[in-house]
Amino acid sequence: MATRLHAAPHQGSRLQPTLNDLPEKARKRGVDLLNQQLADLFDLHSQIKQAHWNVKGPNFIALHKLFDKAAEEVSDLMDEVAERGVQLGGIALGTARVAAEHSRLAEYPLEITSGAEHVEALSGAVGACAKSMRAAIEEAEDFGDIATSDLFTEGVRLLDKYLWMIEAHQHG
Repeated sequence: MATRLHAAPHQGSRLQPTLNDLPEKARKRGVDLLNQQLADLFDLHSQIKQAHWNVKGPNFIALHKLFDKAAEEVSDLMDEVAERGVQLGGIALGTARVAAEHSRLAEYPLEITSGAEHVEALSGAVGACAKSMRAAIEEAEDFGDIATSDLFTEGVRLLDKYLWMIEAHQHG
């Protein structure tokens, strides 16, 4: 992942009222962690769509369909991550501008078109996003939010699955 000097997206110190029994400090940390993952996932989704729209070559149809399905499932994961933050009393910071400012993913190479180039670029992005989410599992556990940790575990399974499917096009 590219290192950025931006702070994680922060929704502020006020949480919305809720009867959720997690301590307020844990909920605030959870919302911030979820918003950071949301920024990364939003960026990942846009990178997958970039590849989907622009892929060319002998594996066009297979990659076009794979990238479309991956984008759909990453979009569903984004929705779950955003909604979890709101469940904790936060505000989901899910605009393209927030994602652009706070994503930790490397910039996607816009000039590429070949399937092999897109496979390589997306493998890096999906792998980086999965690595970040794997770290978020432990962080959420550390502040006592097992439900958020479980959501990140589901997310890692999804990202690992698509990393495997995309990387498979580099072999053979």
